[in-house]
Amino acid sequence: MRFGILGETRAWHGGGEVPLGGPARRALLALLLVRPGKVVSVDRLAEEIDPAGTRSAHSLQSQVSRLRAALGDGAAFERAGTGYRILVDPEDVDACRFERLAGEGRAALADGDAGRAVVLLREALELWRGPALADVPESETAQAAAVRLEEHRLGALEDRIEAGLRLGEHRPAVPELRELVARHPLRERLAGLLMRALSAEGGQAEALVMFEETRRHLADELGADPSAELTALHRELLSADPEPSPAAPPAQLTSFVGRAAEVAEVAEMLRVARLVTLIGPGGVGKTRLSVEAAGLVRTGGAAGGGGAADQVCFVELAPLRDGAGLPQALLAALGLRQNGLQMDGGATTPVDRLIAALSDQVLLLVLDNCEHLVDEVAGLAARLLATCPRLRVLATSREPLGIIGEHLFPVRPLDADAAVRLFTERAAAVRRGFAAAPATVRRICAALDDLPLAIELAAARSRTLDIDDLAERLDDLLGVARGNRTADERHRTLRSVVAWSWDLLSEAEQRAAQRFTVFVGGATAESAARVCGIDGETLESLADKSLLDTADGRYRMLETIRAYGAERLDAAGEHHFVRRAHAQHLLELVRTADPRLRRSEQLDWLPVVAAEHGDLLAALRWAVREPDVKTAFELLAAAFNYLWIRGASASVAPTAIELLTAVGEAVPDGLGEEYATCVLLAASASGDAGEQLWQLHRAAAGKALAAAWPGDRRGRYPVTLLLWMMRNAVGSDPQGAYELVSAQRDCPDPWARAAAHYVSGFGHLGKGDREAAEDAFGQALDGFRSLGERWGVALALGTLADAAGARGDRTRAIALTDEALVLTGRLGALEDSADLLVNRGDHLAGDDPAAARTDYAEAAALARRAGSSTYLAAAQRGLGDLALDEGDLALAERLYTDALERIDPHWIKSLGPRVRTLTGLGRVAAARSRHAEARKRYRQAAEVADTVGAPVPEVLRMLGLSQDVVESVLKAAASGR
Repeated sequence: MRFGILGETRAWHGGGEVPLGGPARRALLALLLVRPGKVVSVDRLAEEIDPAGTRSAHSLQSQVSRLRAALGDGAAFERAGTGYRILVDPEDVDACRFERLAGEGRAALADGDAGRAVVLLREALELWRGPALADVPESETAQAAAVRLEEHRLGALEDRIEAGLRLGEHRPAVPELRELVARHPLRERLAGLLMRALSAEGGQAEALVMFEETRRHLADELGADPSAELTALHRELLSADPEPSPAAPPAQLTSFVGRAAEVAEVAEMLRVARLVTLIGPGGVGKTRLSVEAAGLVRTGGAAGGGGAADQVCFVELAPLRDGAGLPQALLAALGLRQNGLQMDGGATTPVDRLIAALSDQVLLLVLDNCEHLVDEVAGLAARLLATCPRLRVLATSREPLGIIGEHLFPVRPLDADAAVRLFTERAAAVRRGFAAAPATVRRICAALDDLPLAIELAAARSRTLDIDDLAERLDDLLGVARGNRTADERHRTLRSVVAWSWDLLSEAEQRAAQRFTVFVGGATAESAARVCGIDGETLESLADKSLLDTADGRYRMLETIRAYGAERLDAAGEHHFVRRAHAQHLLELVRTADPRLRRSEQLDWLPVVAAEHGDLLAALRWAVREPDVKTAFELLAAAFNYLWIRGASASVAPTAIELLTAVGEAVPDGLGEEYATCVLLAASASGDAGEQLWQLHRAAAGKALAAAWPGDRRGRYPVTLLLWMMRNAVGSDPQGAYELVSAQRDCPDPWARAAAHYVSGFGHLGKGDREAAEDAFGQALDGFRSLGERWGVALALGTLADAAGARGDRTRAIALTDEALVLTGRLGALEDSADLLVNRGDHLAGDDPAAARTDYAEAAALARRAGSSTYLAAAQRGLGDLALDEGDLALAERLYTDALERIDPHWIKSLGPRVRTLTGLGRVAAARSRHAEARKRYRQAAEVADTVGAPVPEVLRMLGLSQDVVESVLKAAASGR
């Protein structure tokens, strides 16, 4: 049994909460749990439970008996002397567990392990559900303990923020610290943390102002000066470089030879130019030069000052086969999910999400290997640079991007001395005691045109070949290379290097290497064996000979080698056979993962499938273009659960559109459910194509889905059912969407049953039966929880929180939202966390606007990190409500207007933000006596509310709108008719 006193007194046993009874019993339990195992006298208990003195010892004994009965065997009560004590493990009491975790977190911070400190301190702070010992507000004992716990909580919060700052999490810390400093203006550590966060974000002047405000508060309130630590920080800021420290570029495993001057020159160019492109032939070293130059800019090592980025993001574009996936590749490299656990219907394009995420970031974006996507990269780079004024771009390409403002830096081959040094160092790394005549090494490097890639591949061969044998083989290599006179010179050089390396392989190794080229993102030894028939010994041999790299249990092939090997695969006539084996392997993987992603193995299997994401896309493209329609549909449907959870639907939307266009309007035989899934994925694409296909295929897909899930037997893909409702709940037939999913309440599939209960809750809400709705959401929660499915649990908790808030139980609403936030945090669901924070802010706004503002600000920060316009709009709406309540009409109108422009109008999660934003604009207009505009906004709000099929008044009340606003909306709607 677990006990909670960090908030209302609560107890849990198994998966549910134990009913404790009235306030006297909760107060009694809280007092005994302040110090578990310690005796508390009967007199003290009676006095502190009832300060008025009306409770007798006999009455207290009765309460103890009732409490013992309620807790059962979960806790032991003892009568000891003149008092009582409760015998429980301190770890089962949230306050004790909090103090242990907070202490361990502080110790980890002191030891310099900020990463571990953050984990421990967040776990500690997540235990809090409200004010400590809230059920004994008049008890001296409890209040003394509460003061101590609250102080410890604030200290843990400071420790957690400091650990985050050490990990570079400056931006999200600023709004939180502002709020904390406002609450505790005399707490110098908070002021110091805010000063550091502001300075790291480029706000040195603001940090200095913060110091002055703190100094003044201390003088006015305490007659004291700032501490020595805060004063030292002030001096440090006065003398510091105003530029923030950027994050380190990718670490390299080998030394960098012969380009120190070029590195400094490129870094210097980046201080004055916002776009620098490194151009030159393949293999000349553009990628490595870009990494080193970005690192120098990051550390501020170049002369001149100004313009250094506080972060560096490196994006490898070589794996992309066309420009369609370019924005998604940037989102992935920036750590931004395409969608949250709730899909946004595709109304926000990936480019818009990039702009939302980068609009105020100081960032150096390194785009590597742009030559095969030069037009698409040029267009995207131009737009990002135009809309994100603090962004800089360093590109590598075989040709210029050709846009205004581009500064070109030609990358040349190494000079003679540097080439010899590079070969010698790399050869010595693979062959102990390597020695060679400098003239011989120079001859080899000259034959390779002093290209770094060619030199490194040649040096790697010195492990098995004598240096003189190597030099003799180069003569043959040059003859082959220069025989292809129709090829570009740089292509001939690279082809020569790869062909020479390839010819040194045995026949079995060549066959293995050319088959391995089917993998886009590399492969495990098991995958390579199953798809290509490659044994572990051959893989190790290819890695030894630098044809493959190995890291974290996966083998990868350089793109130049992979391109050459793919040509050999085609020439051998094995392309079709290996591609089909690759697609079938990916299909088996996602089929295996799909049910596990709806159970307790969810967190284990998500990274397994994510590691194969690039290969999944490649297999899909092959299946669509082969065409192998059956495999293509099955891949999309089996991967759908993963794509939804990871918010990656947009990455396959173009392929889904291509597949639907190819098959036409007829539902493929035996693939109705897969076809419906494909329609949903196609509809998530931005632009007209997705919407047109949705309108064309929606009816047929709905029939196919209904046939696959009749209610008395299970289909194959229950996630498709729920998403179908989410897509159709706002539109022409919301009731039909509800009924299709609700029909699964007796389905043999437990996930589908839980989803059916969840959807049924919305149906009850539409009829005004809130009690039945909460019961349905509770059954959904139990169903998802029994499976260990964290996303479903978070979804159900969120709806239960909304229901509790709608009936005025804000305390329970906040507690449920907090619980859901823990789950979305573990899933890394930035958008869903932002959504929940906005909801919690709504629950808090009436009683604690300062706390609500903190939640809205944190939600906005998370939404920006995720590049989510929809959830950024929701946070702006909340901030607009606060501004309106405070009488700042100009700020409120600006926030509402920005929010309305950002909100996705098609997805169900946008309904509440749209209605509340429109009513907010109506209230602003009414306050400014713009009555016609106010009526227009209220009518629009009513029209949006009417799209879900439930009575408009009920929808408005469920959204928490005040009675006067509801009446204004209904009156405007009536006048419009």
